[in-house]
Amino acid sequence: MIRNTGLILEGGGMRGVFTSGVLDAFMKHGLEFSYVVAVSAGACNGLSYVSRQPRRARLSNIDMLVKYNYLGIRHLVTQGCIFDPELLYDRFPNELIPYDYDTYFANPATFEMVVTNCETGYAEYLSEKSGDRQRLLDIVRASSSLPYVSKVVMVDGVPYLDGGIVDSIPIERAVSMGFRRNVVIATRNRGFRNTGKDRKIPRFIYKNYPRLRVALSRRIALYNQQLDMLERMEDSGEVLCIRPQRPMEVDRIEKGATKLERLYEEGYNLGDEFCRKGLL
Repeated sequence: MIRNTGLILEGGGMRGVFTSGVLDAFMKHGLEFSYVVAVSAGACNGLSYVSRQPRRARLSNIDMLVKYNYLGIRHLVTQGCIFDPELLYDRFPNELIPYDYDTYFANPATFEMVVTNCETGYAEYLSEKSGDRQRLLDIVRASSSLPYVSKVVMVDGVPYLDGGIVDSIPIERAVSMGFRRNVVIATRNRGFRNTGKDRKIPRFIYKNYPRLRVALSRRIALYNQQLDMLERMEDSGEVLCIRPQRPMEVDRIEKGATKLERLYEEGYNLGDEFCRKGLL
């Protein structure tokens, strides 16, 4: 287990299949980290990594998507979430793709998932290693609950949404936890910047959470600043970044199995190369 280097997993919706490929390669080579911090889709993939279940995330992200079509507007209408939450956070871990809770809770690594507190508008970093299975699933669901197309998720009586609203690439969190050197698995090509414009969020949207509206109105600028920081730290040798090299063809809500498979394989091959070169 690597104890002096942290592992940071970016989100990105279905682009997270890249991360699942990298992590499967890590598991093949037995590469483990004592500290992992993950956001949104990265949190979902990180769960299978910490429970040491190779290809589980791939099965969830590609094979089960084809079989169950769990992504789409009909789920937003019927369940209030663009992803089928009952399938993803109940039937998958407890029935269809059984999650190895025992291995997860026995793993000595610290695993934090980033969420956005709707009341404060700030990021929080939640973990669950006491054995509470439902709380663990609630945290990962909160970290992955995209604004506007997902319901607010309650954890410990606090309302949360996707951690990527405020902290998409939690390098500063890892450094604050004592990890001066980190490996980042990113889901965008180097040089990418979001060219959209931030806009003030109308009061009727999340009317009970004014601080959340402020956070949402700054989301694009903050993400671009984090991308700037990531590239500076990569150039200075403070972080090692594994990111897609081919032009990105998968979007956040991609359903094309062929595109997803290609991105997974790219991630696996890059993760395998990283391990074979012994870069840590």
